Amino acid sequence: MGMEILVSTAKFLIVMTVILVSVIILVYLERRISAFIQNRTGPNRVGPYGLFQAIADVVKLLLKEDIVPKNAYKPVHDLAPIISIGAALSTFAVIPVGNTIELFGTTMKLMIADVNIGILYILSVTSIGVYGITLAGWSSNNKYSLLGGLRSSAQLISYELSMGLSIIGVLMISGTLRLDQIVQHQTMYIGGWLPNWNIFLQPVAFITFVVAAFAETNRLPFDLPEAEPELVGGYHTEYTGLKFGLFFLAEYANMITAAAVITTLFLGGWHLPYAENLGLSAFTLSLLQVLAFCAKVTVILLFFIVTRWTLPRFRYDQLMDIGWKVMLPLAIANVLVTGLILVL
Repeated sequence: MGMEILVSTAKFLIVMTVILVSVIILVYLERRISAFIQNRTGPNRVGPYGLFQAIADVVKLLLKEDIVPKNAYKPVHDLAPIISIGAALSTFAVIPVGNTIELFGTTMKLMIADVNIGILYILSVTSIGVYGITLAGWSSNNKYSLLGGLRSSAQLISYELSMGLSIIGVLMISGTLRLDQIVQHQTMYIGGWLPNWNIFLQPVAFITFVVAAFAETNRLPFDLPEAEPELVGGYHTEYTGLKFGLFFLAEYANMITAAAVITTLFLGGWHLPYAENLGLSAFTLSLLQVLAFCAKVTVILLFFIVTRWTLPRFRYDQLMDIGWKVMLPLAIANVLVTGLILVL
């Protein structure tokens, strides 16, 4: 029992370190890619090629004064960013970043918590994250912040339904809620050559889920809770210093988690096609699978960034129309068609 706790703690610390370092790299990449798209230079002052700019920003946020509005409800104002970052980081606990690895004579699963309701855990924790944004808006006692918080709640209601329904098709095919078994199901081949990834079996669900993930992470074209031209910053208008930094960190951690969930459910997770036929040692194969998982997540993150700097923001009524009139009927139709095919 003591050994299991030790192993789980080590896994947790490694994953948290990787996520936090990834956020710094992601912020730098976002600035570089946005500069390239907009035909400007980007960060180039702090360190070679501006590499230390993100670290300088972290130091700046830590040293800034924490200013709370006089009429804000301070206990909730303090709690909101903790809820957001807590939910963003907790989701990663059930995601398998690899198959198994043998270290010191012990075979370990490459996931922090091996629970039998992985999908339900992810859906429940991600829906808790919105409380951070909503409570931040309400507790600030500022009409712009409140509007941002309310927008986030409305976004969640309309997109969580589509997201949940798009996953049902995957669950029907895999026959399990365990994320590691969903990945194992995708390690087979269709016709002996095409990987059995859910993106090929459930293309409509994949598109629906990706769009819902954009709304879930409050990224353009769905960043309505913080739309600067309308809300001067939205739900985090009244936040400074470390608390603002936590919201910023939560957004990027959410991006990484969303990319990891998309990879796990639709892109075969850690599965590297045909690698099992190369005659590699078990340890080398395990490392290759982890690298394959990281490569897939990186590609999705780059897609998130490029989309942000390519598409304009939707109007709020357009956002609701897409959620209720397009994505929800599509997700329901996908479930019905999947069920029909499985019965036949």
